[in-house]
Amino acid sequence: MRKAALLALIVLIALLIPQNASAEQTRPLVVTTIAPLAGIVKDAFGNSVQVVYLIPAGVDPHDYQLTAEQINLLSRADIIVTTGGHLPVEKKIAELQAEGTIKGKTLFLDDYKREGFRYLPERWYHDKDNPHGVWLDPTNALAIARATERALEEVDPGNADVYLRDYNDFQARVNAIVGAYRALVKGNETAVIQMPPDQYAIEWLGIKAIAAIKPEEEVPAIGVDELLPEAENSSLIVYGVDSPDQLKKAAFELAEKSGKPIAGVTVFGTDEPYTELLIRNTAALLNALSGGAPVEKPVQGPDVGTYVLVSLLVGIVLGTAVGVILKK
Repeated sequence: MRKAALLALIVLIALLIPQNASAEQTRPLVVTTIAPLAGIVKDAFGNSVQVVYLIPAGVDPHDYQLTAEQINLLSRADIIVTTGGHLPVEKKIAELQAEGTIKGKTLFLDDYKREGFRYLPERWYHDKDNPHGVWLDPTNALAIARATERALEEVDPGNADVYLRDYNDFQARVNAIVGAYRALVKGNETAVIQMPPDQYAIEWLGIKAIAAIKPEEEVPAIGVDELLPEAENSSLIVYGVDSPDQLKKAAFELAEKSGKPIAGVTVFGTDEPYTELLIRNTAALLNALSGGAPVEKPVQGPDVGTYVLVSLLVGIVLGTAVGVILKK
């Protein structure tokens, strides 16, 4: 009797393993070039897709080169999500697609522009389009997610309704955050930012970037004393918490000499849910505008909720958006 029961159990396990493996294989494989893009896709589509990113955290994406294993991964991907196409890895992906190594759907700048994506001008550097940190702007994050949703419908039309439902839910959550926080920032705020990516974390709020300590990737940093007049006429200084220590030191020195508050935002970080990144960065900005001390490290897990509460209280202190807060 025991032998029969054991045999039945073995048969059951043998039947279940292929089914689970098959279910895993049926989910579209989405490969993103950097971790924050994976955070957008995961936040938007959850368990409906498999998500992998290429460039490890902490590595300069402008220097990274694809490995043979990653090229093999890309050849198996259903969808590839890029920042738009300007990174060396993304240019290589375009070459691999042109030669036929990559057969999946690859999303580039034109795919995002159709969904409302926009570049901001680098006012401090000849008004050129700023391709750095574009995902930090919620309008761009939604455009990337929407383009991904359309691609998912193409590769897996049988689940089109699932992907559309997932996207609509993500859009609603992002728009709720945007609507609440925009109401907490008064007009005509300006900032001196540390590097170009920081611009996308602030301008959707109505905080205008007027200068940058390091204007572009290939341009040396500008001296603190040279930037001091612009900093003194700004509302705050913004730096990246995941930026090089030397540049962070310059940002803090500029804040100290100008007497302006300073806020740290996460630019690359990890593949955490995008909405958590959006909330944390925005709360840091509001905290600085209210005169709060800068938060050196990214807030993780349950602390995000507390940080949001603090930011909302900041809005009340500023005397703005009380009606919005009560409605929420």
